Amino acid sequence: MITTILFFAFVLTILHFFILHYRKFGRIINCIPGPQAIPIIGNMHSFQISSSDLWTLMRKMGTQYYPIYRLWSFTTAFLNIRHPDDIETLLGNSKLTKKSHIYTILEPWFNTGLLTGSGRKWHTRRKILTPAFHFNLLQEFVDIFNEEGQHLIEKLKSEEGAVVKDLLPFISEHTLNVICETAMGTSLKDKGSFQYKYRKAVNDMGTIFIYRFVRPWFCYNFIFNLCPQGWRQSKLLKILHGFSRKIIQERKEYHDQTNGRYLSGINYAPSDGVKNIFKHTHRTITRKMLAMLDLLIAAHRNNQIDDEGIREEVDTFVFRGHDTTAVSICFTIMLLAEHKEIQDRARVEIKAVMEENKGKLNTSALQNLSYLERCIKESLRLYPSVPSISRAPETDVKLSNYVVPANTIVHVHIIDAHRDPQFWTNPDVFDPDRFLPENSQGRHPYAYIPFSAGPRNCIGQRFAMLELKTTLALLLHNFSLEPVDYLKDVSMNSDIVLRPTYALRTKFVPIVAC
Repeated sequence: MITTILFFAFVLTILHFFILHYRKFGRIINCIPGPQAIPIIGNMHSFQISSSDLWTLMRKMGTQYYPIYRLWSFTTAFLNIRHPDDIETLLGNSKLTKKSHIYTILEPWFNTGLLTGSGRKWHTRRKILTPAFHFNLLQEFVDIFNEEGQHLIEKLKSEEGAVVKDLLPFISEHTLNVICETAMGTSLKDKGSFQYKYRKAVNDMGTIFIYRFVRPWFCYNFIFNLCPQGWRQSKLLKILHGFSRKIIQERKEYHDQTNGRYLSGINYAPSDGVKNIFKHTHRTITRKMLAMLDLLIAAHRNNQIDDEGIREEVDTFVFRGHDTTAVSICFTIMLLAEHKEIQDRARVEIKAVMEENKGKLNTSALQNLSYLERCIKESLRLYPSVPSISRAPETDVKLSNYVVPANTIVHVHIIDAHRDPQFWTNPDVFDPDRFLPENSQGRHPYAYIPFSAGPRNCIGQRFAMLELKTTLALLLHNFSLEPVDYLKDVSMNSDIVLRPTYALRTKFVPIVAC
């Protein structure tokens, strides 16, 4: 019986293959250049390699088949693009906002929240959450950025003298504290093991994502859940969802204890503009300012989102709000450590701005750190925290003179666009002055998209930039950075975010005040 079922499944697969490849869709896709595909299997045999080798292979193919290439995974076609014209066509169209089905691998973690969702649900959630990153609230968050930044400095100084740190675990602990204090209104102080388990689970889930991505038979949850990696994912999800639910519970309890009076300042309706969302804020709240989570709780009380809806958005923002920012800080530290002249120039600017503001970094002071901002932008060009994203256009689109059928999976390789020599002179060189106004003039608007672009751009990009500037300014004001590991020797893993294969170590040398 089983043999008969397997035989018929094999026959159907072969028929499906020939029908797919020799009808209109297959003929269109196969006109696009790419490596030779094996019948039925496609190109998946080439990707059964280590995560770091997969990263290298994708970079190599992006150059070999520039500006567009196709891959086959059994009966699924994947297109890969890096040219800014193609990226603009895909991301800049407000009618093409659908994420590809690759993101369904993340749905056990995020369900269909702002990161993975599409259509009406995505539009509604975006409206609910946009006010959480309004400029007036960001100004208040800068106080927390400073406070958590000072904790980071104190940790380094407590070890006395120069100290070598493995950057990613050290910085991600800091950024997780920041996102929970600001967007969630919850402190993680005295929750070290609780926090560590969450960060470890995040890293492990990234590994599982790639494991499933290159093994398409595991994209089906009912199959994947039967294998050891599926069992492992179930354990990780308990940690990740448990972390989010605890944050939500604490914040709900706070509003219950205060009889919801601080939520009265939130009068949300889908048609409201940002100015109408917060009719008033309660300046007497110390460390309990209105946060992103409060918007979700208020929407819940108005029956506009359920408990699982809150959980999926908290999962999304805690992950994206801490992991991507941590990666960016780490690579900026590495670059500044390797380029002493640039580091010193940034430090001089920081010192002058802090002296003007009596040692404080408020919003206006951060806006005056123009050179540091250029350093961060150049770091994000070389090492974008999210190196690729994926879409499935709802209609036929023309990319690199090829008509791409609707719902085809299209991967946008941001990191390759950022290093395209047609748009960047000496693309592998760290040069913050690329982002001087006169040097940016005329640059293709989609040649640089570290926060994505178009209607699905990163909702928290201003938040991220303020946090990056505050953290790096405080570090440079107090420490000189010296390289231990060098970026030329660093290999990358394929992951949800940019992830080094091994440790990124830098030496922090205290600066003695004159």
